[in-house]
Parts: sequence; C-alpha cells; structure tokens
Amino acid sequence: MYEINIPEVHAEVSAAFYRYEKALVTNDVAVLDELFYNNEHTLRFGVTENLFSYAEIAAFRASRPSQGLARDLIRTVITTYGRDFGVANTSFRREGSDRIGRQSHTWLRTDEGWRIVAAHVSLLPPGVE
Repeated sequence: MYEINIPEVHAEVSAAFYRYEKALVTNDVAVLDELFYNNEHTLRFGVTENLFSYAEIAAFRASRPSQGLARDLIRTVITTYGRDFGVANTSFRREGSDRIGRQSHTWLRTDEGWRIVAAHVSLLPPGVE
C-alpha cells in the first residue's frame, strides 16, 4: 500500500504544478518543455489536439499562440502516492470566457526531477459548472 500525501512529496509536486501554471500563463515554453518527461510515451490530450510523444508536445508548444493564456484556477486537487508518483487536477476559467476548463497531470519523479508523463485538458459545454 502506498502512503498518500507524504507532506514533503506533496509539497514537491505542488511546487512543480504551480511552476507549470506560471509558465503556462506567461508562455514560458522552455519551462513547459522542461516539465514534460522527454519520452516517446509521454502524451497530452488537449482541447483540440492529441499529442503522442514529447516531440509532438514540444512542437505544439512552439507553435501555440501566446495570447489569451491568462486564467483563474477554480479548484485544484493534488494527490501523491508514495514518493515517486502524483496527480494534479484543476478546474479553471480563462479570462473573458464563461466556460469551465479541466486539466489533469500525471507526475513522475525522474532523475531530472518531477515531470509530467500524461496530461489532459478539456472544456465543459457552455453553462455546465
């Protein structure tokens, strides 16, 4: 049985998650690329794209528009399992939009530090919260 939310591990994953969030809204592509695990098995399912490798994710980041990235987090839940695995789920609203978005990350401790190995972003239909 894995211990859930070991305080220091939870703090590490939380710090990585909020570092990612800052990089996302400021379009710091170097940090966004760094925080995804550089591996062919890493994936990211977005609102309009399915990316099936670190290379595809990096190419998407390089070509993504840098406007309209600001958002407010509504509720974030970060849970760690043991010392090397965690998940972060958040709901958000982009500035100027009434739609709720959802984001999930699966984090793995690697030799380079905490890295995202899978991510999913989706939008709820208008009017659904």
